[in-house]
Amino acid sequence: MAPPSRREDLVEAALRLFLRDGFHATGIAAILDEAGLTKMTLYHHFKSKEELIVAALELRDLRFRDWLFGRMQAMGGTPRAQVLNMFDVLGEWFRGEAALGGEAPEVFRGCPFVKASAEYAEPADPIHRVAGDHKRRIVETLGEMCHKAELPEPERLARRLALLKEGAIADATIAGDALAAAEAKLMAVRML
Repeated sequence: MAPPSRREDLVEAALRLFLRDGFHATGIAAILDEAGLTKMTLYHHFKSKEELIVAALELRDLRFRDWLFGRMQAMGGTPRAQVLNMFDVLGEWFRGEAALGGEAPEVFRGCPFVKASAEYAEPADPIHRVAGDHKRRIVETLGEMCHKAELPEPERLARRLALLKEGAIADATIAGDALAAAEAKLMAVRML
């Protein structure tokens, strides 16, 4: 395995800080300090902080979807059970038991895609679009899983399950309710 490139180091450092501190609140100097790199290196790879944010969100998208759907399948069960496993996996994340792209569990701080879309609220903004693309990919994969499970109206059901997921994330973020995923699962069971 090749050592990480300077570009990868920048994206990794930026992602860590964006997840912890937010997008606008994280300055370039902090990212460079975290990565141990110079401003010249940053601008060699990215024209702007916004381009770096897009790259960090794209990395998070890949890691999150790999983690979420990988864990749902790894928990096993029938295709229907695997769909419902989503809420158990979310519970792990809310409780700080999930390692998304690292070996150490990640502190749950809410959904960075919702935060990014709020901080960059214009629908045409590339950061807002990356956040929306992430949410669409989640629904698409859930739709495929619902179809495989032979559940009725799989695309519509996937959208509803994604709404439950988003509500659980919001509740866990705002109210600190680590049981929000379990409550959402009860509602999902009734829907199925």
